[in-house]
Amino acid sequence: MSEYRIERDSMGDVQVPKNAKYGAQTQRALNNFSISDLTLPSDFISAIVRIKRCAAMINREEELLPEPIFQAISNAADRVLAGECSDQFSVDVFQTGSGTSTNMNVNEVLASLAAEQSGLAISANDHINMSQSSNDVIPSAIHISAALAMRDRLLPALEHLELAIRDKARSLDTVIKTGRTHLMDAMPLTLGQELNGWAEQVRKSRERLQDGLKYLSQLAQGGTAVGTGVNAPDLFAEKFCAAISIDTGIGFSPNPSLFEALSSQDTAVAVSGQLKVLAVALLKISNDLRWMNSGPLAGLSEIRLSALQPGSSIMPGKVNPVIPEAVAMACAQVIGNDSCITIAGQSGNFQLNVMLPLIAYNLLQSIQLMSNSSLALADQAISGFEVNNEVLAESVAKNPILVTALNPVIGYLAAAEIAKKAYAEKRPILDVAEEMTELTREQLSELLGPLKLV
Repeated sequence: MSEYRIERDSMGDVQVPKNAKYGAQTQRALNNFSISDLTLPSDFISAIVRIKRCAAMINREEELLPEPIFQAISNAADRVLAGECSDQFSVDVFQTGSGTSTNMNVNEVLASLAAEQSGLAISANDHINMSQSSNDVIPSAIHISAALAMRDRLLPALEHLELAIRDKARSLDTVIKTGRTHLMDAMPLTLGQELNGWAEQVRKSRERLQDGLKYLSQLAQGGTAVGTGVNAPDLFAEKFCAAISIDTGIGFSPNPSLFEALSSQDTAVAVSGQLKVLAVALLKISNDLRWMNSGPLAGLSEIRLSALQPGSSIMPGKVNPVIPEAVAMACAQVIGNDSCITIAGQSGNFQLNVMLPLIAYNLLQSIQLMSNSSLALADQAISGFEVNNEVLAESVAKNPILVTALNPVIGYLAAAEIAKKAYAEKRPILDVAEEMTELTREQLSELLGPLKLV
């Protein structure tokens, strides 16, 4: 028996693998696009399937789609959303810029499943794609999939990370350490103060991303080909958004300008920019952890991160800060993704952006990377690190910069001389200041007390 069957589309006959659930247009895409081994994420495919199910519901209500066909489409969508046929969506990310190949891939798989189950003749174009175009489906799927991923994964992960940092900060609020500016010794602060700075970065990033949800909730659906809504019934956009809001639990609404929604990807660019800000914040936190953990003998050795795995194939006993390193690489990827999305966002030529699959792939990858990185930092790095109290106390005691507290009493120049001598002789600043000023040890202890200085 032949391993192929013949499918027909508007361009003619195509050989399709016998057991494939897709049809001719998907096969043409598989034949044409072999640029990479990257495919669009399952979250994105699921968003398109949700669009198809909600659109079929509206078309049924408008008496454009017979009830039996609607039921067959709805059942097919449910099966795909439950995880069936996940191997049928393998079109390359680098395809036609509208994402038409992926839209038709979903249309064809749903049509095949619906026809098999119902015994009805169901068309990928005339039934599954009714009242829609790739040009409004794919931009809407970008927004829906990103909004769901942010609500369900990223925002909870950031809240978890912030709480983990603040919990750790509370436990370290009286642990004093030497501050550093320019990587050089500076005035002291507590570890709690330092960590709360990280927590604030995370909080502000979360708030910025929450603001982005407001714009992700505005959809292009109903604009069809160029934004005019051709071939869609009146109020389709409003009815669709009501249906998808119930389906997802997110309050979606039609974009005030469907022309803007099709022709630009400004919202995706903006959300990507906020993901980049988050990546920069997590990169700063990761590098601080790496520096603080450095050593154990020749580095700062202020903290000990959890030992998770051997750190070297040649040096026995070596343990590396693997979680901060992994997160730092994820952050670098997100920063790169943002540059890619920025370039793609410029490709809104006249009535359609033509780098939509690339935007979808990179935006969802960035959300996933930042979600997982936040959880990893919280649970595998920050919550479990231990403090080397002896190292911190010794460095504070010998920190010449403590002399800054004497400026108002003895003047900057006199304080500088004390600092130089203390540093040269590697002696505590208190001892040197007692020798070089007329202040008593009790007065100096009061002025230089680290707890007072923080």
